[in-house]
Amino acid sequence: MKLKVLTLFFCLLFSSFVLASAEKNEPKAIRITPPAPLFTEVERRIELAKRRAKVAAAMSDNSIMILLSTEPKIYTGDIDFMYRQENNLYYLTNLKQKNTALVLIKEGAETKEILFLPKRNPAAETWSGAMYSRNDAEKISGIKTITDAAELNNFLQSVKEKKPFPSKDSAISNPTKTENIYLLLPINSFDSDSKREFRKEIDFVSSFAKVSVDEKTSKYKYETTNGDKIENAQPIFAELRLTKSPVEIKLLQHAIDITIEALMRSMAMVERANWEYEVQAEVEYTFRRRNADYWGYPSIVGCGPNATTLHYEEAQGKVEKGDLMLMDVGAEYDHYTADVTRTFPVNGKFTKEQAEIYKIVYDAQEAAAKAIKPGAKFNQPKRAATETIERGLARLGLITELGAFVPSTVQEVPDGKGGKRIVGIPQYALWFMHGWGHWLGMNVHDVGDYDKPFKAGMVTTNEPGIYIRENALDYLPDTPANKEFIAKVRPAFEKYKNIGVRIEDDMLVTDKGVEWMTKALPRSIADIEAFMAKASKEMNYSRLPPTNPRFAFLSYNNDLSWKSFAANNFLSGKTMRRGWIYSEKSAAYSDLNHAEHSHGE
Repeated sequence: MKLKVLTLFFCLLFSSFVLASAEKNEPKAIRITPPAPLFTEVERRIELAKRRAKVAAAMSDNSIMILLSTEPKIYTGDIDFMYRQENNLYYLTNLKQKNTALVLIKEGAETKEILFLPKRNPAAETWSGAMYSRNDAEKISGIKTITDAAELNNFLQSVKEKKPFPSKDSAISNPTKTENIYLLLPINSFDSDSKREFRKEIDFVSSFAKVSVDEKTSKYKYETTNGDKIENAQPIFAELRLTKSPVEIKLLQHAIDITIEALMRSMAMVERANWEYEVQAEVEYTFRRRNADYWGYPSIVGCGPNATTLHYEEAQGKVEKGDLMLMDVGAEYDHYTADVTRTFPVNGKFTKEQAEIYKIVYDAQEAAAKAIKPGAKFNQPKRAATETIERGLARLGLITELGAFVPSTVQEVPDGKGGKRIVGIPQYALWFMHGWGHWLGMNVHDVGDYDKPFKAGMVTTNEPGIYIRENALDYLPDTPANKEFIAKVRPAFEKYKNIGVRIEDDMLVTDKGVEWMTKALPRSIADIEAFMAKASKEMNYSRLPPTNPRFAFLSYNNDLSWKSFAANNFLSGKTMRRGWIYSEKSAAYSDLNHAEHSHGE
């Protein structure tokens, strides 16, 4: 009997040992970011030289291109935001120094490269750290002709006046026979982003040119006092940056890998979080832990109703079991940014209704991916995703039929053939109101022509979504036709309201089709549920004690006093950051006009 007991004991002990060994050797659910790509100094300089040569090849003869560094952005008072170099200047130099400028002068087959660099200042370095020496700048960029940035204004004046400019150190002299001046300028009068970003360039050209707008094209026209033609440099960089080199793809992949780990860690700890900002903290902690420069755009972390706001950046809402969490985040590494979205259940299990919406978005993403291949146009995957979503919405009863318009938007317009045609805003746009995707690279919404066919090296996002905002139907005009439409979709709307789903992956076009750069991150319902069950056991994360955050805001009353309110006395999702944002009636409704945001999120 004792022998049998001992035998049983040792069998159990051995089994435990085997199981423990198996668990130890089993791959972890959370994928640690692979090491960052490494490049030698020679490889970097060769890469940058190739880029500058391509820019020069796109310039006209007898021309000059002037690229100015980004102005520091003020946070408040004497505090600046973290400095980030202008993308195109960085693309050609890899220099992050403020107050620098790059000048390319093309005369026939020869191109001169001139870098204006601030002199090192020991007093400034005491406060802000080391500046580049000329040797440092040459070593990084490969540019050999470097002069003092203090002479830049005199150089620019000589360009305007077409006068010789010998620098004090005799390092440079500009030609007086230029015919074209390339600058980064707004594409047209509607290009508000470039108007904000390139103010120094606009001020410079306005100092010696009469600026007007072409009524037909809305493009700017420049009549200079020196007879030179002003050319916009943006199209040159948009063309070059659209197709990524192997070096760029490695940098972008690393930014994506950091983002994948951040999302995995968030999915593992979300059930133990009380507030959205705790989950956001996990993301941005991972970004810094993996040495990302920053985020490529403000993190979007929305739970429950907040998931139905496309650019919800407040992260002030409660994390509730039974709700979906939508996270749209992207690390930036060496000026290249990821853009990844996952939607997952806080408690690790999708409800039937959540799964039904999720499956439609998943199928739309799959359909779009199949349409991405060399030679295809951008609108082909967009159409595949949209048609899949429209069919799914019709199946669930959230739209009345395929091809149907929102009744109050229907109108007749000329068809160009002497007849009329019916147009309107599609019903599906109530629930899928943004574009299917956008180019990705140094900007989250990167530069590039959307009419260009896909070719190997291009990177796009693939990001369909469905958002059942709880007040969406309340904003439709009060017409009989709209009332009839609302009555038909109301049962389905009540069933699915407050569900927001977006799935976003980063797609690299290859010679054979497309590569999912985000393939390591769980995406299907089954994979997400299995991952969360396993990963939650790996995360050593303790739920924080319940807190009752208090927010103060200035309430206009007789004594102009400050009043403080407990957050839980109000509807979820409010914040001081952009005023008080509610997830109920006052939520920023992404109305039908949001369809104009055609390049996705």
